[in-house]
Amino acid sequence: MKTVNIEEVQIIASRVTEKTPLAYSNISKEQIGEQNFAQDIPFLLTLSPSVVATSDAGTGIGYTGFRIRGTDANRINITTNGIPLNDSESHGVFWVNMPDFASSLEDLQIQRGVGTSTMGAGAFGASVNMKTENISLTPYGEFNGAYGSFNTAKVNLKLGTGRIANHWAFDGRLSSITSDGYIDRASADLKSYFFQGGYYNDNTMVKFITFGGKEKTYHAWDGVPKDKMEAGDRTFNPSGHMKEDDNGNPLPPFYDNQTDNYIQTHYQLFFMHLFDSSLQLNVALHYTPGKGYYEEYKIGRTLQEYGLNPFITNDGTVVDKSDLVRQKWLDNDFYGGIFSLNYKKNKWDVALGGGANNYTGEHFGKVIWVQNYIGGPDFYPGHEFYRSDARKAEANLYLKANYALNSQLNIYGDVQYRFIDYKINGDNDVWDWQTGAMQWLDIHEKFNFFNPKAGLFYHINSRNDLYTSFAVAHREPNRNNYTDASSDEKPVYETLYDYELGYTFKYDWLAAGVNLYYMKYNNQLVLTGKVNEIGEPLTSNIPDSYRTGVELTLAAKICSCLKWNGNLTLSRNRINNYTEYVDWYDQNWEWAGQINNYLGNTPIAFSPDVTAGSLFSFNYKNWDAGFQSIFVGKQYIDNSGSNDRSLDAYFVNNLRLGYTFHVKNLKSLKLSAVVNNLFNEKYESNAWVYSYYQQPDAGNPSMNRLADFGYFTQAGANVLFNLNITF
Repeated sequence: MKTVNIEEVQIIASRVTEKTPLAYSNISKEQIGEQNFAQDIPFLLTLSPSVVATSDAGTGIGYTGFRIRGTDANRINITTNGIPLNDSESHGVFWVNMPDFASSLEDLQIQRGVGTSTMGAGAFGASVNMKTENISLTPYGEFNGAYGSFNTAKVNLKLGTGRIANHWAFDGRLSSITSDGYIDRASADLKSYFFQGGYYNDNTMVKFITFGGKEKTYHAWDGVPKDKMEAGDRTFNPSGHMKEDDNGNPLPPFYDNQTDNYIQTHYQLFFMHLFDSSLQLNVALHYTPGKGYYEEYKIGRTLQEYGLNPFITNDGTVVDKSDLVRQKWLDNDFYGGIFSLNYKKNKWDVALGGGANNYTGEHFGKVIWVQNYIGGPDFYPGHEFYRSDARKAEANLYLKANYALNSQLNIYGDVQYRFIDYKINGDNDVWDWQTGAMQWLDIHEKFNFFNPKAGLFYHINSRNDLYTSFAVAHREPNRNNYTDASSDEKPVYETLYDYELGYTFKYDWLAAGVNLYYMKYNNQLVLTGKVNEIGEPLTSNIPDSYRTGVELTLAAKICSCLKWNGNLTLSRNRINNYTEYVDWYDQNWEWAGQINNYLGNTPIAFSPDVTAGSLFSFNYKNWDAGFQSIFVGKQYIDNSGSNDRSLDAYFVNNLRLGYTFHVKNLKSLKLSAVVNNLFNEKYESNAWVYSYYQQPDAGNPSMNRLADFGYFTQAGANVLFNLNITF
């Protein structure tokens, strides 16, 4: 389909080109379409080097995430059309809130390392820049329907008007994805839409985009307990249990509405103007409201923690602990504007840009049911037990330039200033036993960051290129870093010094690349292996750490119908002079303090030393196929480097096959199928651990080190069938 050419200038300042001295990968619309059956975007990114994807439900649908170079997703800068997508407080991107978004993408670019100056959260491992579909100048329609294992079903419908009155065009998509999940009860019911309309002439475009999602998922963020894994039950889900045995282990039955519910809508308005062939202006306004809650059944909770007094039942029993059902709500708004002015002429390629955004978020909780409660003044359904307000304002300004010193050598420079003002006031959702009240939050932090970057690109000849770069990045702590920190610990901002050196080779049928990187961190916020009660990973500052490695890529056109793409990352990720702090409980299981263990230099959690990917692509006449292989090396769940707290390496293969029919009155009709995890590998892509010491009795000074685990097991061999009709 022919597209509006002026759209290609749409917020291009966040993208890099082949002469930018950075490590990056582009994933095209065609590549996305070949892999886009029902899984979320993190699983589409596994085509690129150094990417590890994970799924709570084990299927790639629902709550999913990814890491790049061992860095978790809330430390990766993600934008759509240049507009920040990371949540202002958690810094994460919740793909479950934007299901089937891949069906509306034109392409995406992954920049590994610090990347270019851009909007939103600091890039501490990579940047992912997504661009939505161009408006089509010709009318079209498209239907996609998929069904497969775990009752997974996907349906979407896309329509486009084509050009109207020479200046207008509109596109839209409606989608539904449902799945039972691999993990027990890990169901997902996801609805989404995408709409865009534009007015354009030869030099100007005004374009409006809106997309949104509504999700309802059953909790699967607790992981599978270790004892269930050892007993061979890889799908057990402890979330929502309403009974426990004498040791506190979950038992059936399970609460039906142990669900996460959220609605998020994005509005984007763009103005693009070409002053001439060398000067372009891009301006965008955006607004994203979101509101939702998660509901959960809690066993034997102290009523005082919820602002409730003990009550007396009809038989005279005084109840100060009871089962209850609570909801935790988030109601937020994110809005702002960005711009870029791009100049490209002769030897200069310059971009001046920036933006300002504001976030407001209301966090509050409700108790909607208490077991055996017989009425009284303290409790009514919807009783609110905490509330806090968050405000975050940020602004940034950047200037970047790429200058051709001669026909072979380009010099690149990039400076960014970023300002953040973050406030939290009110009650947190955690009871403070020392004060006898909910934890009080009174946080006001301001940050001023200066992030310089520089590099050289040397075009040796038509087949060989060499580049090097150095970049500095800063990142502020997120909400959980503040709220989950111990009383004597205050998180501080992180600093990253990123050194990159790369070489690429191109030939008629072969392309290869080598990229060396060294990422030195001051006060890196590293995953500890612990999670909070909704499965979010907890971190703490580490004074001195680094990530270093080599990324190898190779692409070959074996014959006219067969291509191969492969990548391999070998890395070393270490904390220098690490001391772990482990909780200690006495013989009565009362917390007695912490024990410090100096471990020296240790591996960083969830940072495999080896990752690799391979994709064979076959196209012949009406047939197409793909065979993808993914290898992820051993990962440690915490920073101790202990084999007892690690995940085994895994090797997963996926097979895709499709055939396109040419049917009268249709542009095409395609049937395809994908078998994920073809060889039924049993593996875990993520986990959490809480390790602690316990002294058996007062007369025995020796202590046992124990640990609680939650493993995120991934589905074995499973299949999805897809029907695509374009007209």
